[in-house]
Amino acid sequence: MNDGQIAAAVAKVLEAYGVPADPSAAAPAPAAPTAGSVSELIARGIAKASSDDQIAQIVAKVVGNYGAQAAKPALAVVPGAAASAEAGDGVFDTMDAAVDAAVLAQQQYLMCSMSDRQRFVDGIREVILQKDTLELISRMAAEDTGMGNYEHKLIKNRLAAEKTPGTEDLTTEAFSGDDGLTLVEYSPFGAIGAVTPTTNPTETIICNSIGMLAAGNSVIFSPHPRATKVSLLTVKLINQKLACLGAPANLVVTVSKPSVENTNAMMAHPKIRMLVATGGPGIVKAVMSTGKKAIGAGAGNPPVVVDETADIEKAALDIINGCSFDNNLPCIAEKEIIAVAQIADYLIFSMKKQGAYQITDPAVLRKLQDLVLTAKGGPQTSCVGKSAVWLLNKIGIEVDSSVKVILMEVPKEHPFVQEELMMPILPLVRVSDVDEAIAVAIEVEHGNRHTAIMHSTNVRKLTKMAKLIQTTIFVKNGPSYAGLGVGGEGYTTFTIAGPTGEGLTSAKSFARKRKCVMVEALNIR
Repeated sequence: MNDGQIAAAVAKVLEAYGVPADPSAAAPAPAAPTAGSVSELIARGIAKASSDDQIAQIVAKVVGNYGAQAAKPALAVVPGAAASAEAGDGVFDTMDAAVDAAVLAQQQYLMCSMSDRQRFVDGIREVILQKDTLELISRMAAEDTGMGNYEHKLIKNRLAAEKTPGTEDLTTEAFSGDDGLTLVEYSPFGAIGAVTPTTNPTETIICNSIGMLAAGNSVIFSPHPRATKVSLLTVKLINQKLACLGAPANLVVTVSKPSVENTNAMMAHPKIRMLVATGGPGIVKAVMSTGKKAIGAGAGNPPVVVDETADIEKAALDIINGCSFDNNLPCIAEKEIIAVAQIADYLIFSMKKQGAYQITDPAVLRKLQDLVLTAKGGPQTSCVGKSAVWLLNKIGIEVDSSVKVILMEVPKEHPFVQEELMMPILPLVRVSDVDEAIAVAIEVEHGNRHTAIMHSTNVRKLTKMAKLIQTTIFVKNGPSYAGLGVGGEGYTTFTIAGPTGEGLTSAKSFARKRKCVMVEALNIR
């Protein structure tokens, strides 16, 4: 199915529900469907598209819950809030229109209860976790961006839907005494502007939508232009589900043509109360310079330290799995190894057994450098997120799919060590002992405070590295993705804010603390 067919199919199914394909086009408000008419509407929508069209089936499933919802009374919101069947798809032609719609939606959202908020969050989880939806957005993300792979994007999208915290994150503090009762609670900022990356486009939209709506905000997304189609589809699917649940229209919005200009317009818009940027250092610096409340999730260059006490064979497997996950796109993924000399050769041997292809010829290494680095030394965009097989093929080396990572031993000054490549290229730096390894790891992490990994059974050295490197995520004796909750305990986030200090973001990161004071009353002790 090509892009035109996808767009046409979505438009036809949405139009069957009275939702114009062009969100700016005026359309008469249809009556909300009754339980008896739901199946007819869905059938008519699918019939307008091709019978085997995956998009049509997915959209039908999203709105297919009308059968269960129609028998229930619609959520009561303030006058002017759109009924479920009247809501648009959240995609606007201009940033001004998108912001205005989101601001109005957030004002209406203030009248919704906390249980309503959680119901909407659960609805987002539900629509994303539908098998067809999950498969489609994962496949589209890999195809549209040309980065990563479908299987790992399935894992990441599921993770974002299942493990992003909701309203339970918004804890309340209470103080009572002779002077009365004081409550300190998390309250929304308003309309949040969120910039999403090409590396994790759908995961970031899912994660931020859940967290920001749980905190009571609306959100305006400015996706990366190279992830336009899948980002817009994700926003549309979320909007249709929220509409089914009776939420105010346009809690989650974006623009039809994402661009740098639209991102700049969003950041400068006076009605935007908070900016959240997930991406490279340039966009993080831009949001921090606006004068608004900003959360910046920037670059990382995660080192992995392996000392002589580690389980070397397990460390090798974990490192290969973590480094190759989604072709090294996650900012938490292992980017360089610092290995104690005593075990370095055995570690290399073990990694080769697990799918590492080692380059030892300086001429071949130079060819790889010329392929993946720009003249300034940074990563070539066309190589980011590509597989080890693809990269090796480009320098004339044919390997099969069992090769997951390209391994080489280099000094710490090498650009492969110093630069965050976001490719399954794994340089190894050999050092004399674990203390030197920790020092080198701190140096090459560049103070990003993002992620670090260590394989060791020496508790004192694990503690030393954790204290000194000060990263938001520190994974001990596991693959890097355990830090996101894949095979590790705890919640997930795809906005890891090292530059602005929030660290692991969740619903409370997108809220402000407010104090409510009752004087000389409600103290019953």
